[in-house]
Amino acid sequence: MSGVVATGIGSMPGGDVLASEEDNARAFTEAARIVLGELPDLPHLPELPGRGAGAGMTGRGAALLAGLATDLQPAGWRLSDAPGVDQRRARSLLGRDLDTIEELADGFAGSFKVQVVGPWTLAATLELPRGGAVLGDHGARRDLAQSLAEGVGRHVADVRRRLGGVTDLVVQLDEPALPAVLDGAVPTASGYGRLRSIDRPEASDMLGWVLEAVRAAGGEPVVHCCADDAPIALLRGAGAAGVAVDLARLGAPGLDQLAEAVEAGDRVLLGAAPTSGPTSKSQVAETVARTLDLLGLEPTPRLAITPACGLAGSGGVPADGSRDARDRLAACREAAATF
Repeated sequence: MSGVVATGIGSMPGGDVLASEEDNARAFTEAARIVLGELPDLPHLPELPGRGAGAGMTGRGAALLAGLATDLQPAGWRLSDAPGVDQRRARSLLGRDLDTIEELADGFAGSFKVQVVGPWTLAATLELPRGGAVLGDHGARRDLAQSLAEGVGRHVADVRRRLGGVTDLVVQLDEPALPAVLDGAVPTASGYGRLRSIDRPEASDMLGWVLEAVRAAGGEPVVHCCADDAPIALLRGAGAAGVAVDLARLGAPGLDQLAEAVEAGDRVLLGAAPTSGPTSKSQVAETVARTLDLLGLEPTPRLAITPACGLAGSGGVPADGSRDARDRLAACREAAATF
């Protein structure tokens, strides 16, 4: 790769919780073919949360945990004494997805990306056995982060084994809830209160455990945070080799931190293509060019252009989703080529 590339954030439209296993498998195959066709320089493992809880961000994180069991309750995923049927299904679904991408990407050589939930977003969305988010229990959240680190390490090693032609495996940790965790804005189970804010040193340490596990397994850890004012400096200080952000949600402090990341040679994913409404190559390219000009930076091969966030809701209705997602990824690829 000699210039700016394009990639996706992860989620794609397709699948239905009420559909058959065969229909959902076909939906994943279609999404994988779109990604491999439209993003040749940095394709990614598609995520189709429309298939059900086991295919969503928290469910897929539960599937990766090592030594911790979970089950699915009406209120969501929770820790349990033994793995529930839904955790086993989530693990099986991930395995089938990897089987499919291994087959479709046979002979592929180059960079590839996978996505996993980060420890703080998982702690904010996973419940304790008796209720309440894991985030509110110091010991439980540490155990969760350590379990996730071990599981992610195994996952990265498995992907590397399956995709032998991959030269650089980018591992994106999704942390959309991290700013709320730091600000004490995560609601309690009742919804009437808020959980205590987490100190930045603790946030950095626990995130660092997972980032280090990615590195040890041969991956390049990047953290994605599409919330307002993503804490880029904290992410880089924790050991992230790069960041993925929504350009429209960065204020002046965030843009300054983004410039530091680019200047340091980090891998930086610029969320420039809107996930709804009209999208074109020129619109996306203009957004990136304006940002680089504002920051006084030149394009580099460590930059990637992406949609602002995931594309699971692309197109508004399922019938239009795949076509709309393909168009948005194509706009990112064509915009990247202009640099």
